[in-house]
Amino acid sequence: MKEVIHRVRKALLDKLNGNVTLRGATVPIYNRIPSSATYPFIRIYSVSNDEINQNQTSYITETITRLEVVTRFSGDSGGELDSNLITDAILQIVRTRSADYINIDDEGFNVFTSEVAGINYLTEDSDDFTYFRTIIELSNKIQQIQPTGGLQAELQSELQT
Repeated sequence: MKEVIHRVRKALLDKLNGNVTLRGATVPIYNRIPSSATYPFIRIYSVSNDEINQNQTSYITETITRLEVVTRFSGDSGGELDSNLITDAILQIVRTRSADYINIDDEGFNVFTSEVAGINYLTEDSDDFTYFRTIIELSNKIQQIQPTGGLQAELQSELQT
């Protein structure tokens, strides 16, 4: 069995990068938030990677990844609408019914379900700013597949000779 969640995180980052905007400006996306980050931004991070099907022929895992939208306003100069608009854009990109899931086939994995496991909304007041956060919890069920080329094909060829 191979670890898959870092591949999921990268595929989500690639799928969202440059495609989420707010009032015409691209919203930056991070895994680790740099000290130079500007608001609003999206953070993508891994939560869990669990094997859910134990059989003799395949490995199936469920991954939970969080996509966190963070906006901030000085005092009472803004509200949660920006967070809601960014969340809406993210959901339109990552949450489809039966097609256009993240594609990690080339990595040896097939994503066969993708669903929103929950969305939580938080407001945090500090002395200087009010932060609005939306946390989207995305569940993907993934089957490890055998790659069709490269080392795997070489090994199969050697075994047959």
